[in-house]
Amino acid sequence: MGHTATAHAGSGGLTATEHRLANGLRVVLSEDHLTPVAAVCLWYDVGSRHEVKGRTGLAHLFEHLMFQGSKNVSGNGHFELVQGAGGSLNGTTSFERTNYFETMPTHQLELALWLEADRMGSLLAALDDESMENQRDVVKNERRQRYDNVPYGTAFEKLTALAYPEGHPYHHTPIGSMADLDAASLEDARAFFRTYYAPNNAVLSVVGDIDPEKTLAWVEKYFGTIPGHDGKQPPRDGSLPEIMGEQLREEVVEEVPARALMAAYRLPHDGTRECDAADVALTVLGSGESSRLHNRLVRRDQSAVAAGFGMLRLAGAPSMGWLDVKTSSGVEVPEIEAAVDEELARFAAEGPTAEEMERAQAQLEREWLDRLSTVAGRADELCRFAVLFGDPQLALTAVQRVLDITAEEVQAVAAARLRPDNRAVLVYEPIAADETDEAGEPGDNSATDASDENEGAEQ
Repeated sequence: MGHTATAHAGSGGLTATEHRLANGLRVVLSEDHLTPVAAVCLWYDVGSRHEVKGRTGLAHLFEHLMFQGSKNVSGNGHFELVQGAGGSLNGTTSFERTNYFETMPTHQLELALWLEADRMGSLLAALDDESMENQRDVVKNERRQRYDNVPYGTAFEKLTALAYPEGHPYHHTPIGSMADLDAASLEDARAFFRTYYAPNNAVLSVVGDIDPEKTLAWVEKYFGTIPGHDGKQPPRDGSLPEIMGEQLREEVVEEVPARALMAAYRLPHDGTRECDAADVALTVLGSGESSRLHNRLVRRDQSAVAAGFGMLRLAGAPSMGWLDVKTSSGVEVPEIEAAVDEELARFAAEGPTAEEMERAQAQLEREWLDRLSTVAGRADELCRFAVLFGDPQLALTAVQRVLDITAEEVQAVAAARLRPDNRAVLVYEPIAADETDEAGEPGDNSATDASDENEGAEQ
């Protein structure tokens, strides 16, 4: 099955064609002859939302196992072959998908396709106790370095657990718990592969300086004989009421450099016009030094050293608006919280100014165009819209949808969602100096951003 590469209105002239192999693999091709490189991106429709209680972190653990060899590529060979050919590669895991990607010189495209097909079709031939134990230790160490042993490291995990109730598929983050990582068995990993790593549960995109006919022939040659699998169960229902209905709070006393106020607001699902409006609202309120919260808290009041408000887009559950404010020395969190609520209430009552709308939409447009302008970014977005929304072409018109949002829509979503009864709040209080002295030497306070749940496998 194929579609002609016709540019859609609002696509900026970008095109993509869609194909499907007999085994169910969806293939999206997009030509771009500006530079002699090609990007390969493979999305599997599996993430932490597919995990069950007691086996959290398995999707991310398995992402690491995919780099431990397959039938025809031993050990670290996938990295060695790609990098030796002048390419780059990695893989990441999120709530809703696991992806793998390479950017190669054009003449090495066939190698990347063969490598991805080899591990999709034959990983179990190389998956053994040694590779399982090796990567289990790698992931546990990653958890220590990025989450457990850095200031504010577990904030995203704590807020997610507050914002999505116990039993909800998004209640836990992709990194998983130490106990569940220890409990995962080799047979768990093998069953996970057999269930989710099948061509009919994946989308492959190839973008760049390609010959579509030759590329499709390679895809058919290497992927076409891999059998599909029908054992996948759909993810559990992630729907929730639009409003939490109460304010959920947790105070964390830890060795952190400053007090902090963090909050997660329940926002519309990704793929909706309301979600785009919320994105514009949070950009006006908390993205960059021209934002309202930065101007109020950092520049005017000087009560905070940093203030940001961004969004984690989710398709299978309500999206999350992430507020993060680090206080200035001596400032108490209630002062910060009162100022935030005042700014949000004013924004809900008045809406954004014309200048704020223009600036926010220009910023979001630039971010979208930056992603679509690189072959790797476009390949990833084509896969995202194919897996999560069923139509890769939507990636090429996403910019226009953001630009079509009106100030009235932005005000409406802010009034409906950015309310105290629709958030989970995390308050960080530093350990007092005398408590630190009693506990021994203070630990490493180097800052690490733990809110990015796209765990990489780079070695």
